[in-house]
Amino acid sequence: MASSRGKAETLNFEEVSVYDRSMEMSKGRGTDRCIDAVGCEAHASSSLTALMDKAKEQVRLQGDRPYVLQEAIKSCRKGGTISVPGAYVGASDAVSMGAFMNKGLTMKSGQTHMQNYMKRLLKKIESNEIDPSFVITHRVELKDAPEAYKTFRDKKDRCIKVVLYP
Repeated sequence: MASSRGKAETLNFEEVSVYDRSMEMSKGRGTDRCIDAVGCEAHASSSLTALMDKAKEQVRLQGDRPYVLQEAIKSCRKGGTISVPGAYVGASDAVSMGAFMNKGLTMKSGQTHMQNYMKRLLKKIESNEIDPSFVITHRVELKDAPEAYKTFRDKKDRCIKVVLYP
């Protein structure tokens, strides 16, 4: 969706080396901006990393899995910007703060300020200026919400956004 609707270049770290591909795309410079839209729900790219993180999670030494954030720090050019709308919920010991600082990167993060944007966006939708309906993949009755959430959470049936009907 980010590439088709947002005209963004997207790289899946499970399919390609994000660093290698971003260096190739930028002719060795690094990308100007990176977005970590996944957050702590990312899964390790190597079995050793996954095993270590499972052990840390079991003894409550780590709550987040910052794989995508790490790739963004490595791949972003000096002086670049990393945006993090992806949700993080706990602590992590695996963020390369030295690389982040030495490259002079800027990080912008946080949840969307819906109260600030909601009225303006609703007016644009009501006037047909924008149409966000392409995001809706499922429509279910309110009683089916728990099952719909599982479908979304488990990334089944290409679920992106669910509309509930009372």
